[in-house]
Amino acid sequence: MQKLPRSFYDRDTQLVARELLGQWIVHQTGGRRLVGRIVETEAYLGEQDLAAHSSKGRTARTEVMFGPPGHAYVYFIYGMHHCVNVVTEREGRAAAVLLRAVEPVENLTGRTSGPGLLCRALEIDRRLNGHDLLGDELFLAAPECAEAISVVRRARIGVDYARHWAKRLLRFYIKGNPFVSRP
Repeated sequence: MQKLPRSFYDRDTQLVARELLGQWIVHQTGGRRLVGRIVETEAYLGEQDLAAHSSKGRTARTEVMFGPPGHAYVYFIYGMHHCVNVVTEREGRAAAVLLRAVEPVENLTGRTSGPGLLCRALEIDRRLNGHDLLGDELFLAAPECAEAISVVRRARIGVDYARHWAKRLLRFYIKGNPFVSRP
């Protein structure tokens, strides 16, 4: 498997969110390799996007989102779940793609449909916040044999507070995949 290069992440966030579908996320931990096929994502378009954490400006929590691209932004939510995002676009843009669901490929147990369950199955937590996705511990890679997919676009989940941004079609998933969190 070949790691996705930095140039993959240094592009339009919506394009990255769509093209992450079908790619693999790999976490090497405790002598094991955990692998999932990305089947659902959401794009967060920077400081102007009222649903993005970066809309509140640069803070200790959001610093990773401001770049450079190709790093993991991992945060803790609701006092119980970790979520992993991939930082995109040029440094300073504060855009990212949330990974919402994966299909198990190797050594994953438990549910993987939803960002918190995905992180639990892949053993991703805040220790990986800011991790360079070109490293060896946590990375994204192209599968050896890519399958043809049909992509569905929908509104993001759980961002009703974001006014007009809540209705934007910034959620992407593989049509018909049983591991999507909410078809």
